Amino acid sequence: MAGSHGSGMPRSVGTARGPGAPAPTGLRQGGGVRHTVHVPMRWSDMDAYQHINNVAFLGYFEMARVSLFFEQPTHDERTGMRRGLVVASHEIAYKRSVVYDAEPLEVQVWVSGIRAAAFTCRYELFDHGALAVTGSTLLVPFDFALNRPRRITPEEKEFLARWTDEPTG
Repeated sequence: MAGSHGSGMPRSVGTARGPGAPAPTGLRQGGGVRHTVHVPMRWSDMDAYQHINNVAFLGYFEMARVSLFFEQPTHDERTGMRRGLVVASHEIAYKRSVVYDAEPLEVQVWVSGIRAAAFTCRYELFDHGALAVTGSTLLVPFDFALNRPRRITPEEKEFLARWTDEPTG
């Protein structure tokens, strides 16, 4: 993972990998694709108990989401969700404590529940190969010029479907 330590920037892998997997394959057992990002921990993310503070994990999830939707070289205004998204809600579940380490965390992000005007990003965060945190974010496409939610375009729906863990119908 050269270049990922201490840089402060997440490193995108763009493939799926669960704990104990021999090599990234890009596909999960169910056929869905997950985007994988290696996210460095910051010294300031620690709390008084010497583990990563619970609120820092929402920031790690945000880094993975930004990598998926905005930092890929193939993204454009039609398919990359660059037209505007707002967070409607977050859910998070802590499975185990994470202690600060120079080794980046692995965050896997994928899409589910694509509706006409909203979708969900789901996350699994691994610390040294062990599942530590899971979560989800409900996202709503938003037209900032009109200051209101908008529908997902067909191109956006096609883009999102590439990162879903649900069968397409």
